Amino acid sequence: MTENNSNSLPGWWKKVMLENYANFKGRARRAEYWYFTLGNFIVMFALYSMGLAAAFMGSMTIFYIVMALYGFYALASFIPSLAVAVRRLHDINRSGWYILVGLIPLVGGIILLVWAFTDGDRFVNKYGDDPKNPAALTFDFEQTQPN
Repeated sequence: MTENNSNSLPGWWKKVMLENYANFKGRARRAEYWYFTLGNFIVMFALYSMGLAAAFMGSMTIFYIVMALYGFYALASFIPSLAVAVRRLHDINRSGWYILVGLIPLVGGIILLVWAFTDGDRFVNKYGDDPKNPAALTFDFEQTQPN
């Protein structure tokens, strides 16, 4: 097993949940965003399914314990989910405030989904280095102007 296993689903999930818990600065590439989203979905689906199975078997104590774990995990993963979404928007050179587009009924979620699938800016943008190729050459026309 390699020392840096960040290209796997658990590696990306760990990077977002533990290393970048509330990091709203910088950029997140598509792999980081989507692997974290998939990992998050798997954990929440598994907990919810276990809770439903316990309820159908009539074990309400286990149901309440599992649903409490589900709620705790949902709360614990809210900030990292928001942070990785903001960093994903930074990767396509958009402000993190564009996350509020998701509040527009019907079309907001579709717009965010399209942006989440969009390839990030090559080279440096105003939010940082290209996370796919951080050692890329920077040309004068790519430099951001100070505010």
